[in-house]
Amino acid sequence: MADLKLYSFTNGKANSIQPSEFKLEREIQKLCETNLEVFFGIKFLASEYSTGNKHKGRIDTLGIDENNCPVIIEYKLDSKENVINQGLFYLDWLMDHKADFEMICFKTFDKTIEVDWSNPRLLCIARDFTKYDDYAIGQINRNIELIRYRIFEEQYVLFELASTVQQKESISSTSQTKYKGIADYRESAGQSVIDMITQLEDFIFSLGDDVQKKELKYYYAYSRIRNFVCLEIIARSKALKLYLKQDFKSIKDPSENMRDVSEVGHYGTGDTEIIINNLDELEKAKKHIEDSYNLS
Repeated sequence: MADLKLYSFTNGKANSIQPSEFKLEREIQKLCETNLEVFFGIKFLASEYSTGNKHKGRIDTLGIDENNCPVIIEYKLDSKENVINQGLFYLDWLMDHKADFEMICFKTFDKTIEVDWSNPRLLCIARDFTKYDDYAIGQINRNIELIRYRIFEEQYVLFELASTVQQKESISSTSQTKYKGIADYRESAGQSVIDMITQLEDFIFSLGDDVQKKELKYYYAYSRIRNFVCLEIIARSKALKLYLKQDFKSIKDPSENMRDVSEVGHYGTGDTEIIINNLDELEKAKKHIEDSYNLS
């Protein structure tokens, strides 16, 4: 992204759009916090959140993502700043202060939020990262995303997922009660469902090398920076249920296994639901999955 050039076209003639710079870290932070849900699918909770007298730190931005996972965001202007270690320190602090985070959610949304503590995330946003940053996150068993930004003429912004790593195992809950989750449904669904999931994921990951998969309690989420497909497994009927980030009203001639769920509560994110019962239906759904990818 260091050599990225941006142009506008007027009557077929290209005009270069000049890059600009933020002078202060607070400028990129303010831009992101104002547009957090639009940029990253994250709901804003707090800015410069104090970790108290003992830890003596301030989390740049605290949020909760579209999967109800906690998110810490740290910003930097200079690639020499070690923002990753700082973010990891805050992430560990957060896991020891779950009640504080859940109270912030309650005060912000005026209702109890079922926070998914199995996949907390750290986003580091900067103009650039070094090869050492990329190597470092590969050695850490946490959900970390390095996101580059560019500003053009102080009115255009571009984000790129520079690197990402996901923890190999979800953080287990302290609850003694064991509820069935997506892994249990997958195991009990049978070989036909596993075959459909395999072909579905082969297609999803072929869409781009920026695709990420997250295993949540009750569904899989496939994302770039934001979700574009969520997958539930219907073990009893041996079917898959997909939720796409696509406006149902924009789909021409939707098939009978599709419906508008924009006003219906469900796990995952997306306004269009597709039920997949066999490989033929999966093949027909691929166009809509690709459209959702392009819109994310």
